[in-house]
Amino acid sequence: MDTKEILKKVRKIEIKTRRLSDHVFSGEYHSSFKGRGMTFSEVKQYQFGDDIRSIDWNVTARYNEPYVKVFEEERELTMMMVVDISGSGNFGTKEQFKRETLTEIAATLAFSAIQNNDKVGLLLFSDQIELYIPPKKGKSHVLRIIRELIEFEPKSQKTNINTALKYLSNVLRKKAIVFVLSDFMNDGYEHTLKILANKHDVTGVRVYDQYDENLPKIGLVPMVDAETNKTVWVNTSSKKVRNQYQKQFAYWRQNFETAFQKSGAGILSCRTEENYAKKLLTYFKQRG
Repeated sequence: MDTKEILKKVRKIEIKTRRLSDHVFSGEYHSSFKGRGMTFSEVKQYQFGDDIRSIDWNVTARYNEPYVKVFEEERELTMMMVVDISGSGNFGTKEQFKRETLTEIAATLAFSAIQNNDKVGLLLFSDQIELYIPPKKGKSHVLRIIRELIEFEPKSQKTNINTALKYLSNVLRKKAIVFVLSDFMNDGYEHTLKILANKHDVTGVRVYDQYDENLPKIGLVPMVDAETNKTVWVNTSSKKVRNQYQKQFAYWRQNFETAFQKSGAGILSCRTEENYAKKLLTYFKQRG
């Protein structure tokens, strides 16, 4: 993909996702994710209804009338997006590939964060750390993140979620909002997730395709494993084969839900053809 084509794609995603974050998510995002705490802002004269526990006795004694301390939320936060760019993301049978949906969700989240003057960072992973962009503010920074999501070519096609979570635990010093975006067709990350979620506000965003869940009955067909590049012939007419396929999908889904719920993290699942904006909005409202 040449530079002109990449910029065109970045602009297209910016227009679509920025509109969502500006008009739909800005308020919901703000109320869903709290700041680090309350900080002192100023003192003001006591008015009926003010909390007497907030009275500043030193100022009150000085002016011989009651004054109260005013506190406000320390709002600035850091959002880290941990995005799976392994081979299984290059699959989709309806609207678009899983990786394209992950990119749009990540872009929407990033614009929602900068609307609230928060920092945004990105971690791209396969079975290794592919790219780490430290958190920063600003539109140009978010556009760089979108560009990397679109054009970055991973060195590996395999997946290891545990590696990504472990790396993030080591580089994130202060509490952050963490979104892990993947199809979660991988396990062995449960313990590391628990450690990460103890310190940070973590949400797992699972994106999948309808044919990840159910194998269509179309006879004997060659299938390529996106992560190993191996071709195998699969008899989709066999009920046993289709049942095994469904069981494997059910295992990945259950593993994802159990791991995140046990660690106290949030979960959100979305099929590629579903309206991810509605899903995000519902999730934010439930948290708010």
